[in-house]
Amino acid sequence: MNTGSDEPREVAVAPDEQIDHAPDEAPAEQGLGSKAPEFIKSRRLLHLSWQVLVFVIGLAVVVAGIIMLPLPGPGWVVIFAGMAIWATEFVWAQLVLRWTKRKVTEAAQRALDPRVRRRNIILTSIGLVVIAAILGVYLWKFGFEMPWNIKDQ
Repeated sequence: MNTGSDEPREVAVAPDEQIDHAPDEAPAEQGLGSKAPEFIKSRRLLHLSWQVLVFVIGLAVVVAGIIMLPLPGPGWVVIFAGMAIWATEFVWAQLVLRWTKRKVTEAAQRALDPRVRRRNIILTSIGLVVIAAILGVYLWKFGFEMPWNIKDQ
């Protein structure tokens, strides 16, 4: 999986200190790794407990999002919120979110392409004409009668 880094070897740890950048330079992406407070990271048992807590909360949110996929609700938004919770502690979730953000940005750029928009408008118009024709034939043949109330004709 491409993580979006141009560097051949990316270090998966949070930087210890901030690096000063020249005014014309953009700061580098935030480092990978735990975003837990320093007092939690300094104690191994507390940090492990923190990670378990973050994992359980993130899992609950992701499961709620999965449940919302077939049901009414913002399923994908909740799933990505759970991934964001996981990304505060786990490098793998940070990499997945980085990859997802890049793919969504690419899809948005493609969707804004005038040729793609024109094609989508044409296909939508054709689909609406087909649906209107089917509805017109149904109304002409059966009137405003519901399909389950139609007797043999």
